[in-house]
Amino acid sequence: MERFNEHIGAVNSCHNDARIQFESFQDQRHSVSNVLRSCGREIDIAYRTRLTAALDVTRFLLKQGLAFRGNDESTSSSNRGNFLELFEWYSQRNTEIFEVVNQNAPANNQLTSPMIQKDLAHACASEITSVIINDIGDNYFSLIVDESRDSSVKEQMGVVLRYVNKEGRVIERFLAIVHVSDTTSLCLKDAIDSLFAQHGLSLSKLRGQGYDGASNMRGEFNGLKALILQENPYAMYIHCFAHQLQLVIVAVAKGNIIVSEFFVYVSMIVNLTGASCKRRDQLRQIEHDKIVTLLDSGDIISGKGKNQETSLARPGDTRWGSHYLTLLRLSSMWASVIGILGNIQDDATTSDNRGMARGLIDRMNDYEFVFALHLMKYLLGITNDLSLVLQQRDQNIVQAMSLIDTMKSQLQDFREEGWQIILDEVNNFCELNMIPVIDMEDSIAIRGNARRSRRGQTITNFHHYRVKIFCEVVDLIIQEMNNRFSEKLLRLADLYPEDFSSNDYLYLESQLRNYIYNVQRDPQFSEVGDLGSLAQQMVKTGKNTVFPLVYRLIQLALVLPVATASVERVFSAMNIVKTDLRNKMGDEWMNDCLVVYIEKDIFATIENEQILQRFQRMKTRRMQLPPLRYSSATTTNTSSVNQ
Repeated sequence: MERFNEHIGAVNSCHNDARIQFESFQDQRHSVSNVLRSCGREIDIAYRTRLTAALDVTRFLLKQGLAFRGNDESTSSSNRGNFLELFEWYSQRNTEIFEVVNQNAPANNQLTSPMIQKDLAHACASEITSVIINDIGDNYFSLIVDESRDSSVKEQMGVVLRYVNKEGRVIERFLAIVHVSDTTSLCLKDAIDSLFAQHGLSLSKLRGQGYDGASNMRGEFNGLKALILQENPYAMYIHCFAHQLQLVIVAVAKGNIIVSEFFVYVSMIVNLTGASCKRRDQLRQIEHDKIVTLLDSGDIISGKGKNQETSLARPGDTRWGSHYLTLLRLSSMWASVIGILGNIQDDATTSDNRGMARGLIDRMNDYEFVFALHLMKYLLGITNDLSLVLQQRDQNIVQAMSLIDTMKSQLQDFREEGWQIILDEVNNFCELNMIPVIDMEDSIAIRGNARRSRRGQTITNFHHYRVKIFCEVVDLIIQEMNNRFSEKLLRLADLYPEDFSSNDYLYLESQLRNYIYNVQRDPQFSEVGDLGSLAQQMVKTGKNTVFPLVYRLIQLALVLPVATASVERVFSAMNIVKTDLRNKMGDEWMNDCLVVYIEKDIFATIENEQILQRFQRMKTRRMQLPPLRYSSATTTNTSSVNQ
């Protein structure tokens, strides 16, 4: 040091100044490594804040099923699309976000590109799917499949899984929507195999199949059902109950000539009165004036859902439940509809419309038309209530069969005792609307094929309406119900030998007796009214572990699908997400949007951090996501958009 001090010379020398600077530089607070580390930490925090803001915007758009991109996303555009506009709006109202986005962010790390948007959406969908797969675990499940075209005329196959979760609840979850080149059973089977392999699902755990009854689905030899049964003979096929009920009504509408003609006339009435905006407005105005008059006189009251503005509902060919609403509206708006038809008759510019309007007025003033209206309205009311119940997600096969049996009994009782009820309703309606009421003892000429009856042969009105219409229509429904709902629940232990060993068979009967004896004396089971509630109560009280074989039987019964309503709701959501304006969106992009949009309840439970970590792992990023300990104040641990 002495030689060094001699070398640096005087205190004011440049050598001495350099030594002082070096010793000062040794301080950790001013070291290069510490300065670089501090700058790196700030960059990491800014990256996390920017990425979390982009995720919050993504969550909002996915949850609402909204489009991300805009037609013109340039900086000079007044509308750059939902994502960029919402991102800008979000940053303007949050100072911490504003300081790290747009002009304050690196040009190559804005995190607003279409690729980043799709990656974030894919991370959200993947987390939801992972939750569903983990919830199924090693349990049995059923497959519900249907196909439909999207707005770009591409055939899409929707897949829904039905299973019993750890709490004993019946769950139906949307797994994916897959584009298929055609709807042949082999193509659908390949798509299902690929989907199962992608998500680690085993076909051996499949215990039920639910389809709508199309030939490519339920074919005995080459249908999708048969192909799956070849690999897994325990995947029991269930024809959608709601679809079968639909076919019952279709058979009745086509099987009775009077009812068939009735629906043709109803369709003509709806089409003619709603053919133009002018006629629709006139119908609404006439109905409005009538309601105002009744409100002023005190005959009716107003309130939420009461006496609202309405119009005739157009029935759908594939949804006979819509015919029920049409008949309800037609009967309640009877005078208004006849008024519109009268206006068309007086003001129509073509003779065809005038003649059609006059013919429809005459038909509506006919007793037979009114009789068919009230009869079908009553019968469709019974089937409509059952159809709505069957489409519930937690419905099970045991309860569905019980509801079917109840409806059969209700129809049989109606056949024996409902004649006078319908007759009184029809006569009261005719008197109220000044329609001539016929005498049931009068004679009329036989309608129908003249070759089957003698010329000039007559029958009474009573025979025509009681036998030819009332009894024949009700009998047709009862017969179709018996033909299409003839399934009987077999002994599930015999149906699924793979799930019950020889020892299980020996213990099952005695365990079932002990279980029944135990449950009948347990007050916690006194309020249980169906199989689904029974399974949940067993899990809650721990009896599923005490009586495992009994609980396994209940699981197998619950997992069987009842209706394809869940997968049909997927297609309704698809029409919201993929519209005519968004018909170029890719299959994977649409699937990710649908998974999040449909499974909102799962999405709400997933934290931002899980999605961010998956986003980082998907591919190599320009930056690494820093741990949360860097700054808890500048990051949202859960989705702030949900708040």
